Amino acid sequence: MKVVRLRDGKERSLLRRHPWVFEGSIAKGGADSGETVRVQADDGRFLAWGAYSPRSSIRVRAWSFDEAERIDAAFFERRLAAAVALRARLPIASDGVRLVHGEADGLPGLIVDRYADVLSAQFLSAGVERWRDTIADALLRLTGLTRLYERSDSGVRSLEGLAPRAGWLRGDGATAVVIREHDWTLALDVAGGHKTGFYLDQRDNRRLFAQWVRQLGCRRVLNCYCYTGGFSVAAWAGGAQQVVSVDSSAAALAQARDNAARNGHGERGGEFVDADVNQTLRSRLQAGESFDAIVLDPPKFAPSAAHAERAARAYKDINRLALKLLAPGGVLFTFSCSGGIGAELFHKIVAGAGIDAGVNAAIVQRLEAAPDHPTTIEFPEGEYLKGLVLLKTAAAPAATLAAA
Repeated sequence: MKVVRLRDGKERSLLRRHPWVFEGSIAKGGADSGETVRVQADDGRFLAWGAYSPRSSIRVRAWSFDEAERIDAAFFERRLAAAVALRARLPIASDGVRLVHGEADGLPGLIVDRYADVLSAQFLSAGVERWRDTIADALLRLTGLTRLYERSDSGVRSLEGLAPRAGWLRGDGATAVVIREHDWTLALDVAGGHKTGFYLDQRDNRRLFAQWVRQLGCRRVLNCYCYTGGFSVAAWAGGAQQVVSVDSSAAALAQARDNAARNGHGERGGEFVDADVNQTLRSRLQAGESFDAIVLDPPKFAPSAAHAERAARAYKDINRLALKLLAPGGVLFTFSCSGGIGAELFHKIVAGAGIDAGVNAAIVQRLEAAPDHPTTIEFPEGEYLKGLVLLKTAAAPAATLAAA
């Protein structure tokens, strides 16, 4: 077994069971891409078994902190079985489920979603790439399914020195799937959809949005960055009369329109706008429009902390415009899926947007990903999705605006 020895003092994160070892922490040692290495402290103490990645700044991703454990096919079977069993215990009102969530399930770089009778997986690190076939076979045994589509086409694979890859890994057939979610159904495509095909992490937030729309009697709803219309369908389920769905992808909007019709809302007040969200917010504001409920679910503006400052300006601008468009007493669901924007910073950004907009709003709920996207206590970086539910009250006092 090849050994990687850390510099003196660099063992602290592994002792806290954080699964990453960065390039600068290593004193000596190496291995082939994805090969299992023994990670030791400067004094020779065992720290972890991990997968070595010679091209990544995250040079080692830990598999296990148990010196007696062996990283073999049985290891992956156990880890996958534990991940699947955890989801079986969760209250998930859907047949679209995140089965494996990377580091949170002790399998760094592996994402697996189940969409009805199809599995969709991403192998994003050198370690899981090396064990790809073993993992694929174990997933089919554990789920009893026969089809597994691979979506290893994310740009993060290039950081591992891995080429993009997509296609059927096991089985074949149509890539279009329809899943049940709460009281509605949604169509997706595992081959062409974002990530593994869909955003399962917002499942419970979509249901919550429907409840708020119904509770407040919201008639006009604006869904920004609507993708395939999940929040739009939720708005109609909550009793909305007019829903404006905005996205810059014509293909996503076509799917959103289909999902509206699929759930019986094809003839209701639906407007599907192929446009830039920021410009749409400005033009609707200039036209004197207002909405009773707004969703802001933008793409990842800040993939890392290095991008946080520029992303903060973008988040602030869209939230400022949305708060101005929101009718008094209306509700705003606003999100960030950027790992480089923490929950505290996101709160500050939205607060600044409210000040600039000249409105007051009460934060009535804080949101996160659905429970099948868990965050472990050892790996807080896994908490990527954060959201706020705001109720717009009155205009901000003049003294507050003057001070700002």
